Amino acid sequence: MHALLKTALAVTTMAIAAQVAAQVTFYEREGFEGRSFSSERQIDNFDRYGFNDRASSVVVLGDRREVCEDANFQGHCVVLRPGRYPSLAAMGLNDRVSSVRIVGNNSRVDDNRYAPPPEPVYDNRRRNNERLYEANVTSVRAVVGPPQQRCWMEKEQVQERSGPNVGGAVVGALLGGILGHQVGGGRGQDIATAGGAVAGAAVGSNVGRNGGQPAQNVQRCATEPSASRPEYWDVTYNFRGQEHRIQMTTPPGQTIVVNRQGEPRA
Repeated sequence: MHALLKTALAVTTMAIAAQVAAQVTFYEREGFEGRSFSSERQIDNFDRYGFNDRASSVVVLGDRREVCEDANFQGHCVVLRPGRYPSLAAMGLNDRVSSVRIVGNNSRVDDNRYAPPPEPVYDNRRRNNERLYEANVTSVRAVVGPPQQRCWMEKEQVQERSGPNVGGAVVGALLGGILGHQVGGGRGQDIATAGGAVAGAAVGSNVGRNGGQPAQNVQRCATEPSASRPEYWDVTYNFRGQEHRIQMTTPPGQTIVVNRQGEPRA
């Protein structure tokens, strides 16, 4: 059973590979972006390092850390467990961190002093001078947020006719069909699409019949890929004939540094 579990772990390694080698790294912007400041030891005043009141996100590796809004661990303080904190705003410390220190393993901490639970982080630091190797990256896939719908208004010429405006009905049906697909799902998708198309056609027809103006406003919508920064990169690499997968916060190069088991290392 142990051998089977070891083989399974070697075949697939799922991790969030943080690009840090120190115990704690602060970032200037939320989501681990912008300038960063790393330390393995106690810092009683960030001002000495040009990073006072600048941190908006943080990654903690190894020991717990206490961060405080004032120098010398004064003012509002919270304790951070190991993990990824994409925003310090939730704990009232966005752009307000001035000092940080290690919380020993034997130190007891009240529950109300802890920050909200962090996102998991993979500790990819080198262990005990272990030997490192390079593994070839075979595929990289950037994972972004869901598609976004963009809508705008356009002027459309109205042709005077005795009956309903056919052009208006067609535009309305197209708009309704797109919205139907947005809200529909599973077996109900066809029903939602049909209902949206009928409602849209009715709206377009009424506009053409009752507007009586040389031009009318028509809403157009289009679904576009998310323009936001990828949330992570899904990376596949091969080491000694075995395929591994990790998720990285930054895109990799042509190779990944690993130990003899194929586990990622910084």
